[in-house]
Amino acid sequence: MELGQEATDDKRYVLVGRISGLYGVQGWLRVYSYTQPRNNILDYEPWYLQQNGAWQARRLRKGRVQGKGIVVALEGIDERDVAALWVGCEIAVHRDQLPPPQEGEYYWSDLIGLQVITLQGEVLGQVDRLLETGANDVLVVRGERERLLPFLMGMIVKQVDLQQGLLTVDWDPDF
Repeated sequence: MELGQEATDDKRYVLVGRISGLYGVQGWLRVYSYTQPRNNILDYEPWYLQQNGAWQARRLRKGRVQGKGIVVALEGIDERDVAALWVGCEIAVHRDQLPPPQEGEYYWSDLIGLQVITLQGEVLGQVDRLLETGANDVLVVRGERERLLPFLMGMIVKQVDLQQGLLTVDWDPDF
């Protein structure tokens, strides 16, 4: 894909952060990084920014850790007014830019959309998104109602089958 070309296949992308605000008057942006450690986001190029449902590639001119966050200057964004148009946009990279996950580890983007079933085979819904709480990640499962399930491999999450699109949990459906 060439820079500036829109992407049509979202499965090729993994979210690594979002544009969270403006920094200064020369078009710099504040970034909330989903990577661990947070400055790893600066190692990937190009970034793909999602705006109005379409992905656009952008290259980093400069970037650094600033306080508890990251600030960046992106090619083609040199003024504060132009930068403001990108605040709130998701940042993704091509999946092939990332190392494959270790055994038993998953990228969040791989879990979203999986059907969640109990050990007894009862369908709870689909993984809508994940939340980072500090103690452990939490699956937000939408079905007949929304459920919040701790993502604890072995304890709550018993099996993840990406090929079948299933996530099996030890969970009381009435909870």
